[in-house]
Amino acid sequence: MEPRSDSSLPRRTEPVRQPDGTDGDRPIAVIGLSCRLPGAQDTAAFWQLLRDGTDAVSDVPADRWTGEAPTAEDDPDGDWDRTRRGGFLDRVDGFDPAFFGISPREAAAMDPQQRLVLELGWEALEDAGIVPARLAGSRTGVFVGAIWDDYAKLLHAYGFQAVGRHSVTGLHRSVIANRLSYALGLRGPSMTVDTAQSSALVAVHLAVDSLRSGATDLAIAGGVNLNLAPESALGASRFGGLSPDGRCYTFDARANGYVRGEGGGLVVLKPLDQALRDGDDIVCVIRGSAVNNDGATDGLTVPSAAAQADVVRAAHEQAGITPDAVQYVELHGTGTPVGDPVEAAALGEAIGRHRPADHPLAVGSAKTNVGHLEGAAGIVGLLKVALSIRHRRLPPSLNYATPNPAIPLDELRLRVQTGLTTWPQPRKRLIAGVSSFGMGGTNCHVVLTEAPRRRPTAATGATRTSPSAGRPLSWLVSARGEVSLRAQAARLAQRVRTAPETDLLDLASSLTTTRSAFENRAGIVGTSREELLDGLTALASGDQAPHLLRGTAVETPRVAFLFSGQGSQRAGMGRELYDTYPVFAQALDEVCALLDPHLELPLRDVMFGEDADLLGQTLYTQTALFAFHTALFKLLDSFGVRPDFLAGHSIGEISAAHAAGVLTLEDAAKLVSARARLMQQLPTGGTMIAVEATETEILPGLDDDRVSIAAINSPTSLVLSGDHNTVTQLAQHWKNKGDAYDASTSATPSTHPT
Repeated sequence: MEPRSDSSLPRRTEPVRQPDGTDGDRPIAVIGLSCRLPGAQDTAAFWQLLRDGTDAVSDVPADRWTGEAPTAEDDPDGDWDRTRRGGFLDRVDGFDPAFFGISPREAAAMDPQQRLVLELGWEALEDAGIVPARLAGSRTGVFVGAIWDDYAKLLHAYGFQAVGRHSVTGLHRSVIANRLSYALGLRGPSMTVDTAQSSALVAVHLAVDSLRSGATDLAIAGGVNLNLAPESALGASRFGGLSPDGRCYTFDARANGYVRGEGGGLVVLKPLDQALRDGDDIVCVIRGSAVNNDGATDGLTVPSAAAQADVVRAAHEQAGITPDAVQYVELHGTGTPVGDPVEAAALGEAIGRHRPADHPLAVGSAKTNVGHLEGAAGIVGLLKVALSIRHRRLPPSLNYATPNPAIPLDELRLRVQTGLTTWPQPRKRLIAGVSSFGMGGTNCHVVLTEAPRRRPTAATGATRTSPSAGRPLSWLVSARGEVSLRAQAARLAQRVRTAPETDLLDLASSLTTTRSAFENRAGIVGTSREELLDGLTALASGDQAPHLLRGTAVETPRVAFLFSGQGSQRAGMGRELYDTYPVFAQALDEVCALLDPHLELPLRDVMFGEDADLLGQTLYTQTALFAFHTALFKLLDSFGVRPDFLAGHSIGEISAAHAAGVLTLEDAAKLVSARARLMQQLPTGGTMIAVEATETEILPGLDDDRVSIAAINSPTSLVLSGDHNTVTQLAQHWKNKGDAYDASTSATPSTHPT
């Protein structure tokens, strides 16, 4: 059937928008990616596949669809033969259930699509530099497109005995998204989306809306698709969708259907302003998205060019981007005789007609590389564009030789991207669109741009420069199980060897702060790339090495910070930290700015100087310790080291109160400076001595004018404070008397009472 005329639907009017997107709704940053696709186990491999123009379509694996093929009588039109080609994963049965706390029995009952989403979700978060365990209880949403129940068909074929206690949760499609939310303890929205072939991109659209509304703080979105049951493949063939050649000839004269693909991909999404504030590595930005439906056409699965054009316009209106600013569109691009001309006409109407004839819109389709991933097709297109923006190159669309005569490219001002090139206007902001259309008419379009350029900052901890020569670094790795630990070490060593530009300090920081800490652990310590690699190699092979430390954590310890009191100061304190870590420097400067008005000399100069006597004056000792405590606390926090408990002694009590949020920085600074100034005014000649005795035993012998109890550490331990001679005589009295209350031998006169 042919689609009905586009003139039967009203057209949306286009408001004037600025090409920089400032009129658009709140932008959403893409900060993490993951994928598992034919010929590509991760996003790095996927980009290489795209860049090199690799066709990952192959014959069906030997372990798929092992049953008998239909007879010629059952398949007179040869539909079965069209199912023998596709984009397949190497393995769909590999899964480590213990890693996710799942029993082997339950894992066997789980749809492999659930298993794949668990793995992809974990990988996407790690790519974003987010430790998954830290999201527990957060408003993180999960939105996953999926349309098939192939595993249920396979399982039910074994009869009633195959149905068990885990069958309902293992096979129910809604649990594909819910499983990830459950495993990570996420409290945001969690849903599996089914709008047919547009499901994954619609899932991204819903995630973006959830973030913009404030219902979600962070979102994981994408899709998954596994071709496990021969009935699904045969159904697609008899529907008339599959190419007899086993290829997608997008926009080519040979277009005769699509080839199925499988796999999945996820992205981690966050409001752009928050991502910039947090110093996230932003891959690209979602500026706008829209969803609509074809409505009534000449057939349920017949697309509408008017509706597709309308959804493209709506996405650009929300983005605040004019059509002439778009440089590339990743097509739905299935290579079907009806679908391709309709999509081309829609793009020509929505974007092409707004462009000069000598600057046609570049278009392409990842389906020519990995096949049509159906429920996950949209996320494949989005990942392709995101990687193209990251690498600032446009990869080729394959299988294009002769233009489809039903697609007047010049008139529509479109051109197929046939080689690896720079972007059409690389000096301008990179802008692209991604389209995905469902067979029932649900259309989705997303507008992506490159992230805003920003100056390098040190908002997230350690500097990105290499360490000074001779200073040791530690690479910390952990895993669940010895085999996994060694495998991780081998992969990390291979990565460092093949990427000599790897920043050793950056890698150390990432391993420490953005990775989960599991039971089996190892630390590789070295002062050079060679020493660190030697330690990794030894770990991977199960050997020992001087630079390698190994151990097993019994349980996750609770962390307490204790802020010290007077006496822990030293000349030059904090100077190296200040020069090395901008986070520490910024925090110290902030505290000093509040303390300096109460001091005769700039506090930082006193701290970094060599005059220990000056720093030993109470006025500077106490203010310096508070400033150092506060800056060090901020630095540890930037590394992801956060306490469960806070305590402090003497001036450290105020530091602990501020770190706990009891005192603001301004109030704490006022209290510290007043305390230090008042104590500076006290006379010299005081002493403090710890004594093992009860308060009742000590009080009768005290001279109230010269000595008193300064602190009660426990029911049988206290501290005497006062005139040096009086305090030491009292301590000696108890010692000479031979009583059970022996005085401490740590009595040391101080310049001022502490």
